[in-house]
Amino acid sequence: MSYPLTTVSGMAETTTVSTVWTTDQVMALAPDSAAQRAARALAGDRAWLETGLAADDDIDPTLWGLCQGSGSTPYQTAVDLTEPAFKCTCPSRKFPCKHALALLLRWSSGAVPEAVAPSWASAWQAARAARAAPKPPVETAKSGVGGTAGRAAPSEKAQARRADRIASGLDELDRWLADQVRSGLAGAAKSGPAWDSMTARLVDAQAASAAGILRRTGAVMGSPERLLGELARLHLLVGGYRRLDELPAEIADSVRMRVGVPIATETVLAGPPVRERWQVHGVRDEIEDQLTVRRAWLRGAATGQPLIILSFAVAGQSLPIDLLPGTEIDADVCLYPGGQPARALIAKRHAPPERMHFVAGGAGIEDNLHAHALALAGDPWLDYWPMALDGVVPVRDGSGWALVDASGSGLPIDPAAGEPWRLVAVTAGRAATVTGEWSAGGLRPLGVWADDRLVRL
Repeated sequence: MSYPLTTVSGMAETTTVSTVWTTDQVMALAPDSAAQRAARALAGDRAWLETGLAADDDIDPTLWGLCQGSGSTPYQTAVDLTEPAFKCTCPSRKFPCKHALALLLRWSSGAVPEAVAPSWASAWQAARAARAAPKPPVETAKSGVGGTAGRAAPSEKAQARRADRIASGLDELDRWLADQVRSGLAGAAKSGPAWDSMTARLVDAQAASAAGILRRTGAVMGSPERLLGELARLHLLVGGYRRLDELPAEIADSVRMRVGVPIATETVLAGPPVRERWQVHGVRDEIEDQLTVRRAWLRGAATGQPLIILSFAVAGQSLPIDLLPGTEIDADVCLYPGGQPARALIAKRHAPPERMHFVAGGAGIEDNLHAHALALAGDPWLDYWPMALDGVVPVRDGSGWALVDASGSGLPIDPAAGEPWRLVAVTAGRAATVTGEWSAGGLRPLGVWADDRLVRL
């Protein structure tokens, strides 16, 4: 599937004061419900000695405030509205802390005036800018060629060794798949250790993404029909890797990505940037093998181009909170090769995030399913697909919940998403535009357009 993308060509950078966020957008940043309650209580408290919004040309738009705590020295709290980024001198381990959230709530309610940033807030922003500045190329000891952080690209021998390990692991997977089908899938649920062993073997072979596909088949063990389909996809992936040289370039890139052939961040960012106003249609977190994976779904306001931005965190780490559903950012993105929808990295932001004023790419159910079918043709291993559904109503029948449009077409809501009571309450029986994530289990609603804003579900 192709979209009319525009590459960057000398477009001027701009910096403006961010559109004021809604309370829902602020609360979406909170690490837990306790932080939400504490922030609400603190937002209107007299503990705030001074607050301001610095919007001059010297620093990015920055909220700042002094909040009196239990000690003699007030806490210094600042929020960079362009990402967002946070600073607070309180001892809280939560991120963002209640002070940062409360400051954002005060701003959301119109209680923060424009004011010059104090020296401590300016110094924080200056330090952030210095860390973000491009580093000069570092010569590698062997070749003297400029590299990133002094790391040379893997040698041809190293790449060949990795390719051999992956090929060996996939060959073993193919034999294992044949054994599973030969012995029958009815007893698959009882052979968990064998599946775990094969998954570990793929990880050892450096085919981590293929291992992830195999691991996720555990969710369909109770359905032999769906299980057979998942195993067939793995068999197709093995065959695709064996014939990489014969495949069209885009599909070959998808095979490499789905197998787990890595591509360096620096390589992605070296590609041509694509500038758009990217709308954030939804964010979803999942835990996969003790790793939290965040999928942020973006769509170009002008082109309708869908993107996915992935973030990862191991236990004890926090995920980035720079993409708020219901906002849009004027930014350059660089695309990974292969896969549908395109995975991207944000290379450069040209302005602070602003509130969405419409939902880009919205269409009826049949058009959304057609777009998914086209994407699946180019990437048969596609697990998730973003949808923007116009004019749909949540309904329930004997088989569960679904979204239905005016043509009578319907999409089942994924039972794993739970009862969609918030969606029902917001729409109140009226047709609305719903954003969501489509998978084999059904649609998981992520947002609904109501009262000229995207309400997170």
